[in-house]
Amino acid sequence: MSSLRLPADVAQAAWPQALRLEPMRQADLDEVARIEAASYEFPWTRGNFADALANANDGWVLRAKDGRMLGYFLLMMAVDEGHLLNITVAPESRNQGLCLKMLCAANQRARVQGMASMLLEVRPSNQRAIDIYQRHGYTRIGMRKGYYPAPGAQREDAIVMRLPL
Repeated sequence: MSSLRLPADVAQAAWPQALRLEPMRQADLDEVARIEAASYEFPWTRGNFADALANANDGWVLRAKDGRMLGYFLLMMAVDEGHLLNITVAPESRNQGLCLKMLCAANQRARVQGMASMLLEVRPSNQRAIDIYQRHGYTRIGMRKGYYPAPGAQREDAIVMRLPL
C-alpha cells in the first residue's frame, strides 16, 4: 500500500502540488491522535487507530508539501461495502475544502477495492459534516440509537448515511 491508486479525478496528480495523500503508518499515530484530540470532545485514542491499522483497515494521511499533517481518513472494507470509520481535518487546516477532497479519495479508494457502496455514521449535532456528506451524494438510511458518547454520561444517536458507488 505504498501509493494511492485512484482514477485520475482524485489521483495524486490531480491534487494540488502542495498536498500529498499517503498511507497511514504506525509512525503517524502520535500526530493523528493529536489532531483527533484537538478535534473532538470524545476522540479516538492512539490505541484505537493502532488497532484499526493492525486489523488491516485502510488509513490515509493528507500532508502539506512541508510534511505537516492536515488530516486523515480511515476505511474498513467489508464484503461489498466500504465503511468510513473516521475522517478529520486538523483544526488549523479547516475551511479549505480538504474534507471534501479526502472524502472523494476515500470513496474512490472503496471503488477501486470493488465496493458497491460507502457507509458512515455522523452525529446529528454535526450539521457541518452532514452538509458535506449530503453535498457529495450521501443519503440518510437510518439511525443508531445511543451510538456516540455525549456529555454528562449521556449518549447521542448516529445518523447512518450511504453512498452508492
